[in-house]
Order: sequence, then C-alpha cells, then structure tokens
Amino acid sequence: MFDLQQDVYRPLWLRVVIVAVCLGWAAVEFVSGAPFWGILFGAVGLYAAHQFFIAFDPKDPDEADRKE
Repeated sequence: MFDLQQDVYRPLWLRVVIVAVCLGWAAVEFVSGAPFWGILFGAVGLYAAHQFFIAFDPKDPDEADRKE
C-alpha cells in the first residue's frame, strides 16, 4: 500500500503522531456516524502501527550505503 520503511519515518515522535492521527480520526468518524470512513482510517492506522512498531527496521544511513 505505502512504503513506510523509508528513512523519513525514523523519528519515533513522527511515527507516533501518524498512528495517533489516523486512529483518532477513525474515532471521530465513528462518533459522527460515518462507519465507512471510520473503518478506512482505522485500517490505515492499524497498518501504520504494524509497519512502524512491529516491522520497522531502522537502519543507519551509512549501513544502507554500504550494502549497495
């Protein structure tokens, strides 16, 4: 879906904010009576949480250069 393994997502605060905004917006949509958008943003938030906190492999930029 999205490549969330890029170096731009290395800062922890950025990953936390992205997941919190997606899941927070999903809650807003559910409360306002729009379950389709709530499910959509909830799924994006859960996918981002998985990619950022479970599957994320932060590498030093020097390591990535050495492998190429």
